[in-house]
Amino acid sequence: MTTPAYLSDLVNYSGELFSASRENTPFLSMIGGINGAKVSKALGFVTGSEYTLGAVAQPGITEAVAAAGPPESNKYTRGQDTNTVQIFQESVEISYVKSATMGQLSGLNIAGEKNAVANEKDFQIMATLQEMARDVDYSFLEGSYVAYVDSTTAFTTRGIVTAATSNTTAEGGATLTKALFNAALVDAWGNGARFIKPVIFCGAFNKTKFSDIYGYAPEDRYFGGLNIKSIETDFGPMGIVIEPHLTSSTILVADLSVCYPVFVNIPGKPALFYEELAKVGAAEKGQIFGMLGLDYGPEWMHLTMTGLATS
Repeated sequence: MTTPAYLSDLVNYSGELFSASRENTPFLSMIGGINGAKVSKALGFVTGSEYTLGAVAQPGITEAVAAAGPPESNKYTRGQDTNTVQIFQESVEISYVKSATMGQLSGLNIAGEKNAVANEKDFQIMATLQEMARDVDYSFLEGSYVAYVDSTTAFTTRGIVTAATSNTTAEGGATLTKALFNAALVDAWGNGARFIKPVIFCGAFNKTKFSDIYGYAPEDRYFGGLNIKSIETDFGPMGIVIEPHLTSSTILVADLSVCYPVFVNIPGKPALFYEELAKVGAAEKGQIFGMLGLDYGPEWMHLTMTGLATS
């Protein structure tokens, strides 16, 4: 579909309005959505301050050693992990001519039917917000990290798939199996994952594989099929969600107990907002703006399996 030079060239049709694109943003919605974002007072923010304990061991201390005084004290050091918000910005422009001709229809016109879009400005803002929400969802999943340096930097947030480096396995085109998935869970548990509120995000093909692997359908002459939405594992129950903006060969197990959207507060404005811009000529122009990033908590709380078969 081509974009017209002027909105007055964008024709109106009667009939119920549908989007041909997928509008859902499962990961973004399940971590609270844009309206559930936490506030940061800076472009960069902390995702966690971590420390590590020593290896488990059984002490062997004699009475004589104990009487001589305590051993040398341990020194537990801490580290800090960070992420950044990024700018999301789109413009919306509506000409006076387009606003005035919403009743002028093209295509098949039937008596009594009207344009499903009553207000072009409201429709363009709604569609732009849908597009931006998909971009946020994708960025929170697959985004690459670029820190702010100066005004020329296109700083970008690190996505959870990019962040989860402790618990990631490259599967080399293998088809998902129960053994393969269990091995990834065991490795993640060994690296510190706690599976407090885990949700499995995957593409459509691997969603069908989960149903094949974990499903059991009782025999019935009139009903068949499976749609496994949650599985019970040795590490607790896990929901399964198809995520359209995740690479189809990737499975993400995200612990949502530590995931939050973050935004930098612009005084008097919500996380993502529309505002009118200066009027130039016979048109109205505005922008939708926000600075958003993902707090994914400790990256070792999540796991990814990449390079899985998709057919």
